[in-house]
Formats: sequence, structure tokens, C-alpha cells
Amino acid sequence: MNLPDFIAKRTINSKTGQFSGSIYKIAISSIAIGLAIMLVSQLILGGFQKTIKDKVFSFAGHMQVTKYTLSNSFDESPISTETDFFNSYQNLSFIRHVQGVAYKAGLLKTEEAVEGVVIKGIGADYDTANFASNLIQGRFPNVNADSYSTEIIISKELAQLLRLDLGEKVLMYFVQNPPRYRQLEIVGVYETGLEDFDEKIIIGDVKMIQRLNDWTEDQVGGYEVFLKDGIDEVEAESIIFDKVESDQFVNLTSKKYPQYFEWLELLNQNVQLFLALILFVACFNMVAVIFILTMERTPMIGMLKSMGAKNKLIRNIFLMSGLRLTFKGLIWGNMIALGLSALQYYFHLIPLDQENYYMSSVPILWDFQMILGINLLVLVVVLISLFLPVWFIARMKPIKAIRFD
Repeated sequence: MNLPDFIAKRTINSKTGQFSGSIYKIAISSIAIGLAIMLVSQLILGGFQKTIKDKVFSFAGHMQVTKYTLSNSFDESPISTETDFFNSYQNLSFIRHVQGVAYKAGLLKTEEAVEGVVIKGIGADYDTANFASNLIQGRFPNVNADSYSTEIIISKELAQLLRLDLGEKVLMYFVQNPPRYRQLEIVGVYETGLEDFDEKIIIGDVKMIQRLNDWTEDQVGGYEVFLKDGIDEVEAESIIFDKVESDQFVNLTSKKYPQYFEWLELLNQNVQLFLALILFVACFNMVAVIFILTMERTPMIGMLKSMGAKNKLIRNIFLMSGLRLTFKGLIWGNMIALGLSALQYYFHLIPLDQENYYMSSVPILWDFQMILGINLLVLVVVLISLFLPVWFIARMKPIKAIRFD
């Protein structure tokens, strides 16, 4: 029989003393509430990060390969799809997909308004599954025909601004010499909530841009590269840079749109500081609880010492008491956190302003490694903090402990 655990269990489960019972409940509640807040915060933070990153990556890939140029305009210099990298990217195990795209600036004109936009040309190699979550109405343009298609997808923001709807046609004037225009048909509406895309990007057929720019069929404005999950983007960028042509440039999406990734990093730092404060409060409460229990059990400590119990045995009794209280707090904390997160995940109870947060409700990311890690962190930190009050026990004299009142 484990004597310290037996005595700790009898002490905690003792029905005598309402004060002790209240202290136990406070200790368990402190651990449970602290853990629940930490878990929910991390699940929400993970959801925010994944949702924002997925939106950006679905539109631009993890990185882009373009012709090296000093110009910042949307008039791209073409690169060929008949390259070793584009035709054999499957040999690189960390790459999930590569697709050719092209951009061209122009003006969308209706009877009531004119709006400057950029059309993104996509081809038959475009992975529609990456972008499907952003499509809220209609379908993707038919880009598989031999001749170019005039079908486009427009953002919800542009559709409302220009008062356009599915099936309607709109004129687009392209900025070039000589100027050209095309009548485009709206077959889909998308929404990402990210102003860099929704305010100016429409999606059409890359063959139309090739015709307008007098490019050949194998020429595009650049490649979008999608990586597999868990791949280091910086390391992948270095490898891809060595594989592409000497006049081509590789640019990470996190560097092209730094405002989103810097915001996520700042948010992550704030949450980590917040969690550290919560963990400190939980540890402080547990130390205070053990101190109070030590003072209340002082006669018992004196009795055990007078019977020959060593300090190690008595320290282990209070460590086991703290361990039992901590485990109960962890169980309740996990139940609360996972229950609340499940309600939000399935029923979207807490809405958000999409203009400010880029999503319509609070997101949840189920990361069970993170959940296990936080549980272990709380357990280890709380147990380490318990050594302070337990160390105090060794300084007690048996006769003073027995007479303590």
C-alpha cells in the first residue's frame, strides 16, 4: 500500500471540517478555470491562424515563382510552363501542387459605376479545391475549352459595389496600347473577407490574358506553389529557388502579404502573455491552498512526527494531496474547455464582424497535441510550485506542531 497516497486520499475525502472542503473546492476550481481558459484561448487562436492563412494561401499559394523584374506594375513578364521545375515538381515530396496563373489590370464598367480591378487568369491545372471554400455562389469559369472563356468569378464586395449579380454581363477595359475590352459573364461570386483580394481581384480564363498580351499557349505570368502541411516554408523556398530558371524569382506569400501574418504573430504573443499570467495565478492559488491545509493539518503533522514519521513521508502526503486536487482540476477544466469549444465549433454561437476579423464566427482548431501539451505543462508547473509549501513542513518541530492551535 502507498501510505502517502492513502493518507492524502483520506484527508481529502474527509467529511469533517467545512473549511477544508471549501479550500479543496477552491483549489480544484482554480486549476479547472485556469486550464479551461488556456485551452479555449489556444483553440481559438489556432482557429484564427489557420482560417486566415488558409484564405491567403487558397488565393496565392504558399509562394509564387515569377520572372525577375524591378517593376511593381501588374504588367507581368511571361514565363514558360515548359520548364524542368513546372513539369517535374512532383519529384519534390514537399510540394502538393503547382499551377500557372496570370494577372492583368483593367476597369470594370457598368451604366452606374467604373471600378479598377485586376483579373487573375487560371487554367486547366488550377486546383479548384483550394479555393472552393471561398466560393459562395455559382461555379468556376469553364477554362477547359479550346478557345478562351469570358466567364469570370467576382467578389461579393465588387458585386455589391457595381450592383451585379450571377448571369449578368459587364464590360472590362484593359490598360494597354492599343486599349482593348471584353464583355465578361459573371458565373460565380466569392468572399474571403480579405480586402487585398475582395476589393480588386476577379478570376477568369488565363487563355484570355494570353490572347490580350499576345503570349503563346505555354506562357503564363507565374506559378503558384502549394506546400504540404507542416513544411518549413523558408527551407522549401531555398530548395525551389535552386530548381527554377536563373531569371525567375521565388517570393513567399507571407512576405507578399505581411500585414496578415504580422497581425497573427502579434496576436500570438498577446495570448502567450495572457496564458502565462493565468498559469501564475493558478500556481499561486495552489501554493496558498497547500499552505492553508498545512496549517490546518499541523496537529496531524506533529502526531506523525512524534510516531517516527520522516519528513519525506509527510512531504509526500501533501504532494499527493496537491496531485489529487490538480488531477481533479484538470479533468473538470478539460470537460469545460472541450464542451464550450465543441458548442462553438458545431453551432457557431459567437459571431464576429467579418470586416474586422475576416470571418463570420469564432473559429476552433482541434489540436490534440496542443491540448495534451498544456495539460502536461499545467501539471508540471503546479507540482513544482508545491515544493515551496511542502518544504515548510520539514521545519516544524513535533512538540510545537502538536500544541499548535
